[in-house]
Amino acid sequence: MTLSWNEIKSRALAFARHWADAGSEDAQAKPFLIAFFEVFGITDKRFASFEHAVKKHGGGQGFVDAFWPGILLIEMKSRGKNLDRAYTQAIDYFPGIKERDLPRYVLVCDFARFRLHDLSEGTTIEFALADFHKNVRLFGFIAGYQTQVIKPQDPINIHAAERMGRLHDQMKAVGYVGRPLEIYLVRLLFCLFAEDTGICEKRQFQDYLEQRTFDDGSDLADRLATLFHVLNTPADKRLSNLDEQLAAFPYINGSLFAESLPPAGFDSAMRESLLDLCGLDWSLISPAIFGSLFQSIMDDKARRNLGAHYTSEENIQKLIKPLFLDALRAEFEKIRKNRNKLFEFHKKLRGLTFFDPACGCGNFLAITYRELRLLELDVLRAANVDGQQMLDIHQLVAVDVDQFYGIEIEEFPAQIAQVALWLVDHQMNLKVSEEFGAYFVRIPLKHAASIVHGNALRIDWNDVLPAERCAYVLGNPPFVGAKFMNDAQREDTRAVFSGIDNAGLLDLVAAWYVKAARYMAAHPAIRTAFVSTNSITQGEQVGALWGWLLAQGVKIHFAHRTFSWSNEARGKAAVHCVIVGFGLDDVAEKTIFEYEDIRGEAHAVKAANINPYLVNAPDVVLLRRSQPICEVPEIGIGNKPIDGGNYLFTPDEKDAFIALEPAAAAFFRRWIGADEFINAYERWCLWLGDCPPEKLRAMPEAMKRVQAVKALRMASKSPPTQKLAETPTRFHVEFMPDAPFMVIPEVSSERRAYIPMGYVAPPTLASNKLRLLPNATLFHFGVLMSVMHMAWTRYTTGRLKSDFQYSISIVYNNFPWPEPTEKQRAAIEAAAQGVLDARTAHPGASLADLYDPLTMPPDLVKAHHALDKAVDAASGYKGAATDAARMAFLFGRYQQLTSLLPVTAEKARRGRKTQ
Repeated sequence: MTLSWNEIKSRALAFARHWADAGSEDAQAKPFLIAFFEVFGITDKRFASFEHAVKKHGGGQGFVDAFWPGILLIEMKSRGKNLDRAYTQAIDYFPGIKERDLPRYVLVCDFARFRLHDLSEGTTIEFALADFHKNVRLFGFIAGYQTQVIKPQDPINIHAAERMGRLHDQMKAVGYVGRPLEIYLVRLLFCLFAEDTGICEKRQFQDYLEQRTFDDGSDLADRLATLFHVLNTPADKRLSNLDEQLAAFPYINGSLFAESLPPAGFDSAMRESLLDLCGLDWSLISPAIFGSLFQSIMDDKARRNLGAHYTSEENIQKLIKPLFLDALRAEFEKIRKNRNKLFEFHKKLRGLTFFDPACGCGNFLAITYRELRLLELDVLRAANVDGQQMLDIHQLVAVDVDQFYGIEIEEFPAQIAQVALWLVDHQMNLKVSEEFGAYFVRIPLKHAASIVHGNALRIDWNDVLPAERCAYVLGNPPFVGAKFMNDAQREDTRAVFSGIDNAGLLDLVAAWYVKAARYMAAHPAIRTAFVSTNSITQGEQVGALWGWLLAQGVKIHFAHRTFSWSNEARGKAAVHCVIVGFGLDDVAEKTIFEYEDIRGEAHAVKAANINPYLVNAPDVVLLRRSQPICEVPEIGIGNKPIDGGNYLFTPDEKDAFIALEPAAAAFFRRWIGADEFINAYERWCLWLGDCPPEKLRAMPEAMKRVQAVKALRMASKSPPTQKLAETPTRFHVEFMPDAPFMVIPEVSSERRAYIPMGYVAPPTLASNKLRLLPNATLFHFGVLMSVMHMAWTRYTTGRLKSDFQYSISIVYNNFPWPEPTEKQRAAIEAAAQGVLDARTAHPGASLADLYDPLTMPPDLVKAHHALDKAVDAASGYKGAATDAARMAFLFGRYQQLTSLLPVTAEKARRGRKTQ
């Protein structure tokens, strides 16, 4: 039975007085140490051995005064002796100790002074024997009160997963596979946590394995099967003659050990792998993070990139803090000195429910539960501010795992999610125990999270948690782009997206937004927040998704603009994400979290309204338009061959081809796409569309290329492409202006302050990776190269990874152009020419060189600033020099301009498809 801190302090004081009064002749190590352990209620010799024999560094044999494998090594010296030498002697014993048994703590003592070394934290604390009772909490790890600082990014999380992966592979290799293996490992996971988090005695599981199983592992499976049965059996239902060591294990309940599994089989290597797992300090491991790592060991491909498949705690906090935690914390601070209000607030915490409809291994739920328990602990601490001992902490801790609900499509992570919440519960119970000096544990398990194994897009969420009982919906639905969904996922979304126009554009994550909006309709007080790929707030998806959501009354309460969703593990995966918090009711205070660097920290900006582009502006949804909303040149895409590369050549390939086919030289034209344009390298196109048939037939090498293109097109599954096989010398899309034309790269790096645009002259052919403006003047070039247009682009265009993917129908055709005076137009044209002149001053530099933020020449920077100033003046813009401020202005202009468009023309434009 774990003693209370008050009892331990009383014993520590008596111990110190007794040994301070004892003469040096009575100062014997073994009696001293036996009495030391008795201070903490430890009398069972299986915990620590005295005068423990061990091989020393260099090969000699020594005797450790006291050794608790994996926990504590104690070296005693006579009064007044050097404690530094005692510590050195203690460390010299380490080479003779198995790695898994190496202690975390080393205590050296001379009967008058204690010096405790924490090898994990690298700390050392020394105090006098007389002050033992004042420092007794340092030894909470002996008493069963130790709480750890959980570090989600700690390498131990990865280390533990790798060791678990080794055992998984060994069991799988002998034929123990599938669901039984998954459940078996989950049970072992619980046992490992249990002995390091106060559910079981310290090392109880490890000692059972080491002392009661053969080295060859032949009886390990039977011993574990017996243990699992015991853990699932109440104490009063167990055999009266049950082995004493087994009987000491607690009754767990919770159905975790209820299912009967096929017999497993172990050998010596597998036994060692399990014991190595026991050697880790599982109290240091984050259940929320380890769960996802644990899942990844089941997938060989995921295992190779272990650590790339979990959500960092830092990123989880970005969602839960603005969704509910910040508000709850603020409310607590206001009422913390009012006991009556604290009581009501505590009841409120117990009544909150949290629902993750894509919960995976439960990382969002686990971190949320931990934060709620920490807040509850602050409430209990505030209510007990006078320091009086709470009589029954079991009655006062109210927040529990049964407030948490989830849906997970795979069974194994669903099991992990439920166990992860139990493990967090036990870690938090340790904190409560330490805080109030009374051992607190919820064993046997009486409550459990409701984690449903099912398809969240198929089942009714009300069957998991009725909407009227739900407070918050949260999570991280799967990141699968619209073009990358498999057939099952497309079928799942079909019913969800019923009634939504252009739903085929939507990524998989959008289905959770739609389901959430329908779920909230029955209880508008629900608040929801999801992590999502940033594509749902950019480009064409905005119109399809948010047009429908806004029509349902959805309002955005907070948002993290694009940031890099990553973790600190090796092989880390980074996705460009947003977080959107929303509901059906409006809130007075809205916040946008902006990132100057997507890999950096956010700064919060208050907003009057947050629109679907995550801008402080009216709720505007840009439509796909086939024509610009202003009187400017129409824009098109360049040439699209669909030739399998048969008509495209590097300079060397072109020269080699001409050497074989000299007559073909007249039909080569310079070919330029976005990459060639920005990086200034050569490619060539064999353009045979205008080649007379008699000349073409006279060029056998060219005819081979034509035949290859014809065969390629005929083999296509696309009927339009098959049709193109009838004219194999022509392109699918042909756009060949006969005068110089302006080009905009379809894709450009987000690192650049400006998308590099410019002019190209015939006979050069532009590929479909460029957008073409045949009649663009210096005025058009100047406005499109301005920071005003760049802000519009950054916020409204789609992305290829993080790079800008310039859209004609969304970005260009919806851009609200300035309406300048003649003088303002002339100023823009002059500034635009200044930009071109500044480029010309660097003849050896590519556009990539000129627009790299680290190498952009000062004269070009100055020319752009002058152009930005001219465009701002023509636009009538006098706001802050930020993208967010410019977007608020531009959306206002957009609303003004589109309200003047004829309704019939507007409808007609919506129906046309452009890129």
